[in-house]
Amino acid sequence: MTVGRGTPHRVVRALGRRRRAAHDPWSSNSITALVAAVAFVGLGLVIFLAPIPFVAWAPGGTLDVAGKDQSGKPLIQVGGVPSQPENGRLFMTTVSVTTVDGHLGLAEALADHWLPRHDVLPREVIYPPTKSDQQVKADEVAMMDTSQRDAVVAALRAAGQPVLELPQVQGVSVSGPSNQKLQPGDLILKIDSVAVQTNEDVRSRIRRHKVGEQVVFTVERAGKQLTVTITTAASAKDATVPIVGITTATGYKYGATVQFSLDPRIVGPSAGLVFALAIYDRIDPSDMLAGRSVAGTGSIGPDGNVGAIGGIQEKIAGAERAKATIFLVPADNCKDLAGLETDLRLVKVATLRDAISALAQLQQDPSGKEVPRC
Repeated sequence: MTVGRGTPHRVVRALGRRRRAAHDPWSSNSITALVAAVAFVGLGLVIFLAPIPFVAWAPGGTLDVAGKDQSGKPLIQVGGVPSQPENGRLFMTTVSVTTVDGHLGLAEALADHWLPRHDVLPREVIYPPTKSDQQVKADEVAMMDTSQRDAVVAALRAAGQPVLELPQVQGVSVSGPSNQKLQPGDLILKIDSVAVQTNEDVRSRIRRHKVGEQVVFTVERAGKQLTVTITTAASAKDATVPIVGITTATGYKYGATVQFSLDPRIVGPSAGLVFALAIYDRIDPSDMLAGRSVAGTGSIGPDGNVGAIGGIQEKIAGAERAKATIFLVPADNCKDLAGLETDLRLVKVATLRDAISALAQLQQDPSGKEVPRC
């Protein structure tokens, strides 16, 4: 419509208002659209930042266990047997993983899913839903302690040092007759002055008694022998069976002393192989490292068998950053490296002896034609 001279002023004013209203940025439709956009963005942020039931794995740091801490003290100290300084670098490798009390958002999960050598796994695969955060943390610390103990035994045996197996107190019932008398870690040497060598020996000697009779334990605790007398109680399952309220496992007695000075935040079992190699290299005169930079991973048993671990590709990435040239891979992890490209020499090992032998062969023949590879 064209407004001419004959148009009444009130009509002109009304049309002017309509035109202004049509271009008003704060009209009801505009406000609704803005609110919807803000809500959409907010919802997107909530979805991307809200925790999801997954954990992320990424390449972690490395630690030269053949080196020293900030005070100049060796990270692994060996005493009681002849030892020598190490000549080279020996890296334990780690994985950076979402902590048990941490949370992973969708945005971070998507990034870790697409980034190379990163993984996203269901939370229950790593952290059992039946356990509390504190239980998971305690289990992780216990696995590190067991890893260190088994590494010492395996290394001493590989180096030809004597190691004696003995029954050991594993747990003490707080309501049992041994509470405050025996302690976890006590090595059981004798019962009623009779030497015992196995856990079955311990059970057999206790069953020779009646409920209410005394059993005399000779134990070694912190390097000292103690005599402890326990009065047996009745088993909850059978009132005629005597018990002392302990559980036992296989323990070890040897002359060497080994101390670890590691960051307590490093937990889990997967550094066992590297710990064993570091100890072996200190007490064996063969100069196993020979100035090289070696990395590796794998759990280890007291018999020297090497077990598979998780996060193998992430750990290899960490070793690359540390400029290692050799990486020791548990034999059962080789299948997890299909398609991986790396300049590291990936050496396949099933035992501690395999790792020691491979490093010796590579020292004599750097081409490593006879060394098993993944």
